[in-house]
Amino acid sequence: MPNSRSRPRQGAGSGSGAAGRDELVSRSLQSAEHCLGAQDFGTAYAHYLLVLSLAPELKDDVKETFQYTLFRWAEELDALSRTQDLLGCYEQALELFPDDEVICNSMGEHLFRMGFRDEAAGYFRKAVKLNPDFSDAKENFYRVANWLVERWHFIMLNDTKRNTIYNAAIQKAVCLGSKSVLDIGAGTGILSMFAKKAGAHSVYACELSKTMYELACDVVVANKMEAGIKLLHMKSLDIEIPKHIPERVSLVVTETVDAGLFGEGIVESLIHAWEHLLLQPKTKGENGNCEKYGKVIPASAVIFGMAVECAEIRRHHRVGVKDVAGICLPTNVKFQSPACSSVDAEETIEPYTTEKMSRVPGGYLALTECFEIMTVDFNNLQELKSLATRKPDKISTPAIKEGVLDAVVVWFVLQLDEEHSLSTSPSEETCWEQAVYPIQDLADYWIKPGDQVMMEVSCQDCYLRIQGISVFNSEHEMDVGKSFTKNEDLLCVGNEAELCSALANLQTSKPDAGEQTCVLESTEIALLNNAPYHEGFKMAMRKVLSSLTPEKVGQAMDAQCQRKGMSCGSGQSGSEQSVPEPFYVLDVSEGFSILPVMAGMLGQVRPYSSVEKEQHRTALDLISDASHFPRETLEFWLRHVEDESAVLQRPKSDKLWSIIILDVIEPSGLIQQEIMEKAAISRCLLQSGGKIFPQYVLMFGLLVESQTLVEESAVQGTERTLGLNIAPFINQFQVPIRVFLDLSSLPCVPLSEPVELLRLDLMTPYLNTANREVKVRICKSGQVTAIPFWYHLYLDDEIRLDTSSEASHWKQAAVVLDNPIQVEMGDELVLNVQHHKSNVSITVKQ
Repeated sequence: MPNSRSRPRQGAGSGSGAAGRDELVSRSLQSAEHCLGAQDFGTAYAHYLLVLSLAPELKDDVKETFQYTLFRWAEELDALSRTQDLLGCYEQALELFPDDEVICNSMGEHLFRMGFRDEAAGYFRKAVKLNPDFSDAKENFYRVANWLVERWHFIMLNDTKRNTIYNAAIQKAVCLGSKSVLDIGAGTGILSMFAKKAGAHSVYACELSKTMYELACDVVVANKMEAGIKLLHMKSLDIEIPKHIPERVSLVVTETVDAGLFGEGIVESLIHAWEHLLLQPKTKGENGNCEKYGKVIPASAVIFGMAVECAEIRRHHRVGVKDVAGICLPTNVKFQSPACSSVDAEETIEPYTTEKMSRVPGGYLALTECFEIMTVDFNNLQELKSLATRKPDKISTPAIKEGVLDAVVVWFVLQLDEEHSLSTSPSEETCWEQAVYPIQDLADYWIKPGDQVMMEVSCQDCYLRIQGISVFNSEHEMDVGKSFTKNEDLLCVGNEAELCSALANLQTSKPDAGEQTCVLESTEIALLNNAPYHEGFKMAMRKVLSSLTPEKVGQAMDAQCQRKGMSCGSGQSGSEQSVPEPFYVLDVSEGFSILPVMAGMLGQVRPYSSVEKEQHRTALDLISDASHFPRETLEFWLRHVEDESAVLQRPKSDKLWSIIILDVIEPSGLIQQEIMEKAAISRCLLQSGGKIFPQYVLMFGLLVESQTLVEESAVQGTERTLGLNIAPFINQFQVPIRVFLDLSSLPCVPLSEPVELLRLDLMTPYLNTANREVKVRICKSGQVTAIPFWYHLYLDDEIRLDTSSEASHWKQAAVVLDNPIQVEMGDELVLNVQHHKSNVSITVKQ
């Protein structure tokens, strides 16, 4: 047998045993190969396990075949939902090949799909450590790192003012006698270490995230405080005395607050803490050692609001057009963003979005003075309990300026104690964003001085809710608005699905065809408002269809009229009088898209839409009706798909697509995963003269100096964290690319002109290159810290869409350099641009 080795004989018994083993190994190898040929991957996998357990010296010989067998068997187990068997196979494989980066990465991919992000990240990190040049693992780790250690951790730790004020308040409390401390939602453990440095005798810290807990453990050890801080990997609600901590504590410190103050569960956790973990509070006028009493930092908060006009918020949360490139949006379809929808019975969705208002593109106009919304005392148990049950407060505030009422912006002042406070106001330089409550469903959004903006405020489901927004017009003494949160029909809005995701459980029931509420992501609403996008697609589709049959589709005509004309030929045979075979157009762009309806209006076209949500399908049917386009002509393609490998196929094998529309760029500014593989499949399914949209994409970038991007990407040394050693540990989760950027408002100094970095050609792939060097001339002296990039999508050589334009529903992204590069005007830098699958890396060639 191959790779067999001679061994010294140690007796007859030993020799016969070795011969028997060799015979079994040989037969098992043959059986494995036979099973592979028959595509019986489960049995083949079992045979390979036996071979490798009996003859570990064959590992190198069968490694690649074993990997292939493992991956194919894992796919089958995944399809059968045999999760435990799948994970067991990978664990067996990693026992045999513990340092195999390919198996580690594949294990991580399965875990991530199952929702085990922490565990998946561990395998991706290990794969990258084993092979730093393994592109698949790097891309996977970067994507999952954003989930595990959210980017606000870096921004918050770099906020010296915030750290200094929290440190001072904790130091003061400990010095006054609060010597036992519990840190709820510890994160990196910085507040716990402040308490320990201040002289606390006992410090406990709880953190639910496995990744953050492990990170905090490393940080505490690095700062030599492991003996004085007990870290707990659990929710504070699950802490029991004396099981987890020996006794009640005198001080709770926490920063479990989001932009809307209550969204991270601070109220629930503090109610539990006062009832089970804290000493009783000191009553007013009572003296005595603080060690005998309980208190919370922060002590209280005051929430403020302000009504604003903001075009950027408006275009992401309100459909402002009634006609999109000739497609009528009917009044019986009501579009809403998740932030404008009420609480669903099954799932709670944040009733607000967040923005850094000081950096919102186009800025904003304050239409009212700032007004107080609510105060909350975190040291008052009864007040905390009453928050969720008390009736909504009615607030009225006068308009001070004319403008369009787009949103109520909310921030708060966190009072840590009597002396120390932090404000998250838009006018403050702070790590926090503001909560934004977009306004929908008003009869008239225009307000002027003297009008009253009215609303109801409550704290339900641990969220600050601002509902029932209306405007009282003093001139007409009438209410011109109505609640923008009355919708009771909110459907769950999930994350964007990959093109080849599992489709077996899609609902196909049809809702009533009256008024339809259609909940769209904010990027989908911005897309509907993106006129150049739809006009560009309309022109490009018309050109392709005209080129295929100029005599049929010379101009854009009403679809019904054109069909009538085509059926009225004279002097033709019966077969020739039949309606011509239509053109087939497939739209597999992500999310909600009206492009299939638009295609159907261009002539004898059978459009196919890949929208998944039933409410989106109903909305498209109603839009078809309003545009006098027979709704039965529009097919919802995913209903026809039985397995994910056939997503791009035609229902009839002898028919091909005239146009296939692909989503190449994610709303975040990154290239879609597996887009080149999807393009390769699409090219095989086009009729002669058919096109993929976009046909090619050009990626542009420029060199900038931006301290903001640096600070939002990595913790900057120990000075920002007041001497505590945190940066090396959290920076393991930094990613080289920042996404969801608005270049128009990003604080930065351009150091070069834009240059073309990359070409992705979906129609003629031989024009693509995996590696490219680009020379960039410096036009201004400074420090290069980042390379922002965006795209031009060419539907054809004349029609292009710019992802950095003012109307774009896409955001931009940027590569942030590990080390800034000093440049002088006239210098030339060489960028190395590498493209692998959907991952693009840009490095400066030194």
